[in-house]
Order: sequence, then C-alpha cells, then structure tokens
Amino acid sequence: MKNFIAIILFIAPHFIYAQMDSLTMKNGDLIVGEIKKLDKGIVEMKTEYSDVNFKIDWHGIQNMICNTKFAVTLSNGDRYFGSIHSSDKNEFSITTKDSADVSIDPKNIVYLKPVKDSFINKLSASIDVGYNYTKANSLSQLNTNIYLAYNSKKWIVSLKINSIRSVQNNVDPIVRDEGELTAGYFLPKDFYSTASISYLTNTEQSINLRAITSVGLGKFIVHTNKAYWGISSGISYLSESFNATTDENGMTTTKPSNLSTEWYLGTEINLFDIGDLSFNGTAKGYRELSSNERWRIDAGANLKYSLPHDFYIKTGYKMNYDTQPVEVGKELDYQYTLGFGWEL
Repeated sequence: MKNFIAIILFIAPHFIYAQMDSLTMKNGDLIVGEIKKLDKGIVEMKTEYSDVNFKIDWHGIQNMICNTKFAVTLSNGDRYFGSIHSSDKNEFSITTKDSADVSIDPKNIVYLKPVKDSFINKLSASIDVGYNYTKANSLSQLNTNIYLAYNSKKWIVSLKINSIRSVQNNVDPIVRDEGELTAGYFLPKDFYSTASISYLTNTEQSINLRAITSVGLGKFIVHTNKAYWGISSGISYLSESFNATTDENGMTTTKPSNLSTEWYLGTEINLFDIGDLSFNGTAKGYRELSSNERWRIDAGANLKYSLPHDFYIKTGYKMNYDTQPVEVGKELDYQYTLGFGWEL
C-alpha cells in the first residue's frame, strides 16, 4: 500500500504537468501554466505560482507545447482548431481535431483562444471615466465610456456606449450620448460580414435622436499580432429627429424628421505593439442614395496607456461632420476626452 501511494505521489506531478501548457522564452526561462488567450501580440497565461495572469510578448517565445485545444487565427484569415507544439522557433505545428499536422510560421499567428472556455473568459470589457474643470469660465465636463464584447469561434458581438456632459455658466448644458451594438461574422481569407445598430443624441448639433442600422462586408488589409487594419462597405438606414432651434430673428422652428438610405465606407486601425501604448482609430463616411447633396463623416481615435492590474489611462477624440446640419454653421462637432479606467 505504501508503495502504491509513493507511486501515485511520484506520477501525479508529472501527470499535472503534462496537462498544462509550457512556454520556453528566448532568454531560456520556462513558464508552465494554462494559456488563456493570445490577442494583440500578448499571451495571457495562468500559473499556479501567481494570483495574477502573466502577460507575455508573443515575440519573446522560443518554443511552446500546449495541451489546450485552441481556436487559432492566422494573418491570412485561415482558422484552425487544435493544439500547438513546436521544436523550432521558426515553425510551429497545429494538430487539428482530425489528427492532421499543419505547419505555420509563428509570426502569422494573430489570435489564440481555448475552444472549451467558460462564458466569462470569452468576454472582454472596459470602463473609464474622466472629469475636467476650467475655473476661468466655470466649465465642467464628465465623460464615461463603456465597452463590452463576446468572442466566439466564428463571430463577435460588441457594445460601445459613450456619454459626455458639459456644463458652463450662462450657456445651455451640452449633452452627447452615443452607442453601437455590432455583430461580426468571420469569413475565409480575412473577409467578414458585419451588422450594427447605433444611436446618437447631440444637443450641440440639435440632434434629438439619430438611429442607424447598417449591414456590410469587410476585409482585413493588415492582420498581424502587431496591427489590424480593415475596411468595410455596405448599406445603412438612417432615422433622425431634431430639437427645436431659434434663428437670428428669434423664431423657433423644428426641422422635420428624416428617413433615408445611405451607402457607407468605413475603416478601422488598431496598433498594439508599441510597449504599454495602444492606438485605435475609426472613420466612416456616409453618402445619401436619394440625393448626392448630403454626406456625413463619423470618426474617432483613442490612445491608451496600460497600467498595472489592468488599469489604464486613455485620451480620446470624437468627430461628427454633416454637410446639411440642422443649424447653419454647426456642420462640425468634436470632443477631446481624458479618462482613467479598468479592463477585463
């Protein structure tokens, strides 16, 4: 009996070790644990000897042996499901579910996610809040940003909410709220389909509510573990209602509601291999189909600096341009924000 217990105690650590993933770094360090994901050039790994997951630069890995089954995305848009192992720093192998080995260059791996993962681990979220006050004109501004996303093997659903409140002496308060619910389905060769519903209220441009429903097709032009850049195009349905405005003669009028169909062209870029900094920029132009007289542009950019324990500092820019605004002279509206936040 004692011999049996001794054998179990001897085998158990090796069995546990065999069920885990191991990474050999270029400096010779060995890290053993469970890979939670690879995204934006960073491997997140859970270990038994730390309460906080390790975050490792993908380019610093020499070899890896993984028992975890992954959903793997390559820079050319190909997707595989299986385990990864390597014997050479310039070549990794994916053993798929039908036991076939696929050789790949590790530089071409842009995303890893365990196939059998919990619901919470498929979520990503962030929230940040900023407050600015200027004594000279008693201007105070509060801005809030919320982001929530769910990643599956073939699709992603994300929700973005942004709110800005500005109060100043002798000036009407400025309220700007916007949000977007987006669903994307990944297609072969780095193509993807997308559908979204968004809203905007903006007292500065007298927009009571602007609702946009869009469907389109996109493609990643650059898709690496250092950067993403994609373009998309499609059709959108626009519904608008407006606030009352007062002209120079003191007459108050309300512009009639508008329903129209538009063609759009959009682009998004993400840069994340710049140390603790990451950058995201988006732009989308709309052209009314029933008339060539009106077009609009929505654009934004965020620069984020990562802090310990998943906190961050972020500065942002938002811009809306309309060739046919409710009030002449208010074609352009933009905001700068600075906030402190936390991400999941």
